[in-house]
Amino acid sequence: MRRELFLAPLLAVLLALAAVAQTTAPARKLPPLKFQDLHLDNGLRVILAPDPSAPVFGICMTYNVGSRNERPGRTGFAHLFEHMMFEGSQNVGKGEHFILVENNGGGMNGTTTEDRTNYFEVLPKNQLDLALFLEADRMGHLAVNQPNLDNQRNAVQEERRLGIDNQPYGKSYLEIDNLSYDNFAYKHSVIGSMRDLNDATLADVQDFFRIYYAPNNAVLTLVGDFDPGVALEKVKKYFAAIPRQPSPQQPDTTEDEHYGERRETVYDPLARLPMVLISYHIPTGNTPENYALKVLGDIVGQGESSRFYQHLVKEQQLATSIEVQVDSRRGPSMFYVMAIPRPGVKPEELEQAIYKEIGAVGKDGVTAAEIDKARTQFRRSMIQVRESDLQTAIRMGQYAVFFNDPGLINTIVDRYDSVSAEQVKSAAQKYLITNERAVVTTLPESRAGAAGGR
Repeated sequence: MRRELFLAPLLAVLLALAAVAQTTAPARKLPPLKFQDLHLDNGLRVILAPDPSAPVFGICMTYNVGSRNERPGRTGFAHLFEHMMFEGSQNVGKGEHFILVENNGGGMNGTTTEDRTNYFEVLPKNQLDLALFLEADRMGHLAVNQPNLDNQRNAVQEERRLGIDNQPYGKSYLEIDNLSYDNFAYKHSVIGSMRDLNDATLADVQDFFRIYYAPNNAVLTLVGDFDPGVALEKVKKYFAAIPRQPSPQQPDTTEDEHYGERRETVYDPLARLPMVLISYHIPTGNTPENYALKVLGDIVGQGESSRFYQHLVKEQQLATSIEVQVDSRRGPSMFYVMAIPRPGVKPEELEQAIYKEIGAVGKDGVTAAEIDKARTQFRRSMIQVRESDLQTAIRMGQYAVFFNDPGLINTIVDRYDSVSAEQVKSAAQKYLITNERAVVTTLPESRAGAAGGR
């Protein structure tokens, strides 16, 4: 289900960037994307952003459901439906969704996170009816039956075996959130457990679909070459008759205060080198402090000019690789550091060097040059999003579901640019501390030793 999508460029963005190069720094803005934000009577939110620069469009259906909506003993349902939604519906046969889209020059996929599930297509402009028909048919008439459940249950379990259970460090990546969170919403994995998938009944999944895959729990985003008035009438034609459902109760994702560092060691027979995986609790996404920590993450961990790479990989030669990921979840988020020590370097030695680098930010702050580089990197990443109608549609749908603000597509660069060096320093001092930290250390284990241990 993972496919590369060929993304159409936005000529207007590129022309605007050429103009930006001739101006002073304050004018370095992406051209604003004009859009309409509407609701059908059944609650479906519809976002229309016409862009005639290329004869294509991107469509994204973002459902307000992720693994955070699951309950103990019934995990993996959101991800299971990422697969089930391609199994056919009242007017579309099993596997026909892929065939119809690809035979008409398009591509498609679906993804699941803790906070949302989305389905999307990119197609030539003359296939708008096809895209809307396919999305409406599976929203209103998905084939949720026992054969499809059994088939996709097995597919998801095999995906877990291939992607997690039989991959180096797979268990470690699961354990870091299990160790970091106390609240079940974010504590368990998106893919779910084998036992829960086995225990899922047809009634369970039918109920899950009825509650969460309703028009009033979804956002339809269209970006590309279309007339917005015509497009809206087509949306009504295909979706208006789908009945709304009672609004699902949203989970409580609050996390109680932590007292002290949490640690775990994983012995991994598939790993060839140790790994240090560190997480810190940070504020929810789209808040000033979260943006400050994103800037910090780019400064210490983005690219070969970052502090971690320059100091720990290149100069001290303590690590072969080191990465930083900063979450923007709808609830309590995470600042992750993943590092592989060089052969002969002890994991604890590398770990302490990471803390020293983080401590230096809290003590001495960051430079104006580092802030400017981070801003440039982020602006470039958002330009790459805006070059694609599909990626723009995906982002706007997510911003609408996460923060009720699809217009964040126009303002997020400004919010990132507004972060000051003092805010970065303050955020490091407040959040990248021992009490907010969890650490999973992975150590290689010989297959013979692992067998003997069992």
